[in-house]
This record gives sequence, structure tokens and C-alpha cells, in this order.
Amino acid sequence: MSGTRAHGTLRPIDLARLAGVSTQLIRNYEDDGVLPPVPRSPSGYRRYSARHRAAVLTYRALARGYGRPAAQAVMRAVHTGRVPEALALIDAGHAELHGERQALQEVERALDGLAGHHPEPAGPGDRFPLRIGEVAARLGLRTSALRVWESAGLLAPEREAATGYRWYGPAELRDARLVQLLRRGGYPLPRIRTVLDGLRRTGSSAELRTALARRAEELTHRSRAMLDGSGRLHTYLADADACAPGDADAYEAADAPDAP
Repeated sequence: MSGTRAHGTLRPIDLARLAGVSTQLIRNYEDDGVLPPVPRSPSGYRRYSARHRAAVLTYRALARGYGRPAAQAVMRAVHTGRVPEALALIDAGHAELHGERQALQEVERALDGLAGHHPEPAGPGDRFPLRIGEVAARLGLRTSALRVWESAGLLAPEREAATGYRWYGPAELRDARLVQLLRRGGYPLPRIRTVLDGLRRTGSSAELRTALARRAEELTHRSRAMLDGSGRLHTYLADADACAPGDADAYEAADAPDAP
């Protein structure tokens, strides 16, 4: 292995092996700005270092928690000297996750009142059936959203024979409210349809509760992945602060266990 790492540098294949990815992916990472600038030898060969390996591992950890587009944006910001922007992207990811948790809790709180086949409680001046515009106004939605949900089989309002106008009764309004809450909780339309079908068929909220528990587990897993990614980013930034730009030897010393 004596020709593999000369003067503290790595060939593309060496970096790929150390990071557990393909050489093509290494080239993609370089093109996408995931890696810091890559110096070249006098003959034009790429010269990677332990810093580039750290960048790959940091990016992959960030991608697991924040998603690939956000992870790429973070690494590009870091490598172009825009660290505050990178940290703002991290903050935005956590804020988004917090919003999803709040939406899930809202669904859980509303479950008992919405999951059973009980009429929508009538308030002063309420009347049924409602037109699509009235339902949209009550829920703070666009009428186009209700039409999309109907096309997906989530809602089934009655139609007036003469005009074709949609009419929503108490049950349809309740279903529309439940779809709205589940969408806020991040549920895709096919999964919502499965939940609603179960409610309509059995009158039981067990399937919905199972779906909510599964979603909570997904958010917990994502939260832990975010912690891992942000922790690796902190280390990556701290190492960069401790080393002069382009100081491959300092990074190589930090990565000594991988040395031949």
C-alpha cells in the first residue's frame, strides 16, 4: 500500500474506500460542493486528504437527518465561507421538525373527536349541507385542495342532480377536517386513504392510532439523525478552525488510525 498515500494525500479510490462510497460518488460530491477545494498534483491528479474524508462523512450524516438537498446546501455554504448561512439551514431543519411534531400532537388531540362516526357538532347558525366554498372557508383551505382530496378518494361529497354542485354533510366535513390534520402531520394521500377506509369500514380508530405511533417513531428517528449530523458538522467546523486552510498534514494527524 506504499503507493496509495504519498505525502499525506489520497487517490480517489482511497477516499472512496475510506468513506465507504464509490469513486463516482466522490466525483459527484466534488461537483456538488460537498467537498472542500481539491488540489491537483503537477500532473493533474486529484489530491485528497483526511479533511475530504471528514467532509464526506459529515455530509452523509447530515443527509440522513436533514435530507440531501439541505445537506448539500450546508456543505456548500461551509466551503465558501458562509458558516452563518449553513447554521441557519440547520436551524430551519430543526424548526421544520418541531412543526411536524406539533402537527402530530394536534392530530392526536383531535383524534377522539374526529375518528368516531359522530356528526360535526353544530354551532349557532350552523346549517347543513355545506357548499365546497363554505367548507374551504371553515377549514382555511383552498377549494382546489378539497377537489384533490376528492380525486384521491378521501372525500365523497354528494352531488346535486340538477347542477352537479358538491354538498358536504356533517360526516364529510369531519372527514375533510381529519384529512387536513393528517396532511399537517406529514401523511401522504395513499396512507390517509387507508386510514379513512378503516374508519369507515369498522368505525375503529385503531388503525389511525397505529399510523400516528408509526409517524412519531419516524420523527424520533429523524431527530436522532439530525443530532448525529449536527454533531459531525460541529466537529468538522472545529477541526477547520484549528487547522490552517489547506493544512492536510494536520488533518492527516487527526486521522492517524487510517494511515498505512
